[in-house]
Amino acid sequence: MQPPRKKSPGKPARPARQRTDARTPGTRTPDARTSGARTPGDRAEGKGPSGEGKAARSRPERPAQDGQPRQERARKPRPDAPKGQTERRPPRKPRSQGTAAPKPSANPHPARARAADAGGREPQRIAKLLARAGVASRREIERMITEGRVALNGEVLTTPATLLASLHGVTVDGQAVGAPTPTRLFLFHKPSGFLTTERDPRGRPTIYDRLPPDLPRVMPIGRLDMATEGLLLLTTDGEFKRQMELPATGVPRTYRARAFGEVSQTQLEDLIEGIEIDGVRYGRIDANLERRTGRNQWIEMTLTEGKNREVRRVLEYFGLEVNRLIRTRYGPFALGELAAGAVEEVRQHDLVVFRKTLK
Repeated sequence: MQPPRKKSPGKPARPARQRTDARTPGTRTPDARTSGARTPGDRAEGKGPSGEGKAARSRPERPAQDGQPRQERARKPRPDAPKGQTERRPPRKPRSQGTAAPKPSANPHPARARAADAGGREPQRIAKLLARAGVASRREIERMITEGRVALNGEVLTTPATLLASLHGVTVDGQAVGAPTPTRLFLFHKPSGFLTTERDPRGRPTIYDRLPPDLPRVMPIGRLDMATEGLLLLTTDGEFKRQMELPATGVPRTYRARAFGEVSQTQLEDLIEGIEIDGVRYGRIDANLERRTGRNQWIEMTLTEGKNREVRRVLEYFGLEVNRLIRTRYGPFALGELAAGAVEEVRQHDLVVFRKTLK
């Protein structure tokens, strides 16, 4: 090997020779191909020392020797390729016109198969739907089903657990049931001497004997004893009726009782903590002594439970005899100057506002 030539001190340095070969980025020199070194173009393409790496985003087609495009060769799958990448998806077969792809059943339960007729609404128990439609309360509807009075598409239902999304095809006593309508609420001044029920086996008069004939089918919210008078709420919605009657709802009711006997305000104030009588626990009662008329006393009582004969039993516990009982208020609705036997409908706006306050 010859030693390198020394530069003469008087001559200027020779300029670097300009490359005349036009190499595209990524083209390797023979030395690089043998030594495994990478060029800047290889780095841009993400290739490793072996020349293999990630596929480039766009790869220009290399012409053949005769100038014609080279025929594409089928790629062979790599043996070490991950599963799912070695096979290509077969082409989709064209679907013939008028043929729809089968859809799996959205509801595998047979009892919920009728949900498609109601626009995909969630199925509910038939008793709840009928109560919302104003047929009767849930308990009464369940009794009607066991009596064979409810049918679906002509077939008598035998269980109240039937799930439906609509009342289409449902009949009660042979009459078709319409779709639920907006809830309506009425104030009724119940007179004394009428039962809060639809019919009485003993033939005694009921509140339905006093209701106007043009009134829609309504249900009472709660009950008033036959001898009790005053405000009774009537509604067309059985579900709303049930919600109002739940103890957890806690809607206050106010009564005015005329009782014979003696009682002090101090005794009445003890009811604010509740009281237990004969093993029955009565909740908070706000009681106030209004006035005395001879041996009779007028007492106002506000409670939230509304148990059977609660006011009478509590006052009897103090030795009082109730000879008149009037309910004057139920929630925000007051009896006011409503005449005995009269009915007045609550405005829809007031009803909507009230329902938003319920628990």
